Amino acid sequence: MTSAGEFRPHRVVVLALDGLLPFELGIPHRIFGRPKDAQGRLLYEVVTCSVRPPGPVETDADFAVHVPNGPEILASADTVIVPASFELGPVFEEGRLTDELASALARIRPGTRLASICTGVYVLAAAGYLDGRPATTHWADAERFQRLFPKVRVDADVLFIDAGDVLTSAGVAAGIDLCLHMVRRDFGTAVANDVARRTVVPPHRDGGQAQYIERPVPDPQLSTTTAARAWALGRLHEPIQLRDMAGQESMSVRTFTRRFREETGISPGQWLTQQRVERARQLLESTGLPMDQVARESGFGTAQSMRQHLQAALGVTPTAYRRTFRAAGGAERQDGAGVPR
Repeated sequence: MTSAGEFRPHRVVVLALDGLLPFELGIPHRIFGRPKDAQGRLLYEVVTCSVRPPGPVETDADFAVHVPNGPEILASADTVIVPASFELGPVFEEGRLTDELASALARIRPGTRLASICTGVYVLAAAGYLDGRPATTHWADAERFQRLFPKVRVDADVLFIDAGDVLTSAGVAAGIDLCLHMVRRDFGTAVANDVARRTVVPPHRDGGQAQYIERPVPDPQLSTTTAARAWALGRLHEPIQLRDMAGQESMSVRTFTRRFREETGISPGQWLTQQRVERARQLLESTGLPMDQVARESGFGTAQSMRQHLQAALGVTPTAYRRTFRAAGGAERQDGAGVPR
């Protein structure tokens, strides 16, 4: 524990296992290695460890990585992240931990936040952390994962799932979404958006967004819905009808709705709600506007409507959200308030 007023960054420990995917290993370092407070101090400390003493860990590429820490460092973690690996042995084949891995995981303190990227979820499930809980993994592996771990409530249609102290994500880029979500949860939208800008990735993809979209990259010969989305973002505070969005692309409502879902994985209505929730979050964090005005500016119309939507999306009321992220100044907070330890 730290004394009152003493600054200590939130420690993220990344568990590197043989057969790991280098891209996934780099995601936590890239996302958590950027956020700083108003004094320029890093809000997170990111360290990597393996289940063995310091040394090389094999990857699925033609090179190994040198990991400087053994499993003992897991005991100091505030968050533990398990990236994907394709050489999990009995974990992947039988759903059980090796003695080496079980011994390493036993070092994790109760209450530590746990997260997985792609097949890293097998480790959390084999350790029992996901029994009776919702979880996700790469859509192509979800059926096998469910058979191996019947006690886990698998949802193969989402990018990531936040179950409080245990979070799981789908493959590859969904790991970026998950890590940005944790930064947003810890320090607010402004800090997460700054990291996203510096990483040149979208600042927010809702965890409930579909993993697999039939047309992830629109055919350049076909009209897209990009202009309609840009038009809507400029007037979130106004009533927006589906026919108005379709009109921006000179499409029928039916064609526009189909094309929109093909390109984003969600309906226009769901997308608008997500954007309005994001706008409300920004206003709650960065302004002292009354709740009725925040609701109008973000397009919810009334404070009651905004409360219902934020409660559904974030699990907290607008008042509680503002208290968490604005009172301490988001990135200006110095004591890690609101960050899971």
